[in-house]
Amino acid sequence: MKKLSVLALSVFLFAASCKESKTDTATVATEQAVAENTGDTFTVNTDSSTVNWKAYHKGGLNPRFGFTKTTGTLSVENGNLTSGSLVSDINTLTTSPDAVDPTMNDGKTSADLDGHLKSADFFDVAKYPNVKFDITKVEDLAAGTESKVEGANKTISGNLTIKDKTVNVTFPAKVEVTGNTVNLTSKFTINRQDWGLAYGTEGDPKDWMISQEVDLELNIVAAK
Repeated sequence: MKKLSVLALSVFLFAASCKESKTDTATVATEQAVAENTGDTFTVNTDSSTVNWKAYHKGGLNPRFGFTKTTGTLSVENGNLTSGSLVSDINTLTTSPDAVDPTMNDGKTSADLDGHLKSADFFDVAKYPNVKFDITKVEDLAAGTESKVEGANKTISGNLTIKDKTVNVTFPAKVEVTGNTVNLTSKFTINRQDWGLAYGTEGDPKDWMISQEVDLELNIVAAK
C-alpha cells in the first residue's frame, strides 16, 4: 500500500509538472539596438488593446491571470511593421476575479493580489511604474515555423524592460496592416527570473512555490 501511495504521488507530481503549453516560448538575448522609426506612425488605442498575463504555482496549478493597459506607437513602411514602442502601466494591473476564490484563499480577493503584485515584493510600482517593450527587429516568419498564434506571419524581437532590467525577447506574431489600422497579436512565455522578478528577496522560500513561467498575450490595435 505504501509503495502504491508513493507511486500515485509520483504520477500526480509528474502530471502537475507537465502544463500544457498554449503559448510560444520566447527566446532571449542581451539588449539590442532599437529599430529606427520609419514610415507612418500608428498610435495604440489603449481602450482596444490589452496585454494579458497568466502566472502559475508550481506545476501549472492555481493559475492567476489578468491584464494591464498599454500605450505606445507602431511604425509601418510599405505595408510592413518596422518598429514600435509599447508601455504597460503596472498601476493598471488587474487580476481577474475568476482567478482568485476567496473561499480557497483565506478570504483574500483578486484586489488583494493586485496590491501584492504592485508592492515591493514583486513589481514595486512606486519605483518602477512601467514595463516597456521596444521593437528591435521584425522579420517574416520562417517557412515551417510552428506557432500557437493562428495566422502568425512575423517574428518580432524587442527589448523588454522590467524593473530597469532589459532583456531582448523574440517571438512569433500575427501582424495585419489594413488601411489606417495595425493589429498585432502574439502569445508567448517568458521566465520571470530573467528579469530578477521574484517574491521578496533572492532565495526567499516563498518564491519556490511560484512557477518561473509567465504567459503574455499581446492584443494591440493601433491607428493613424
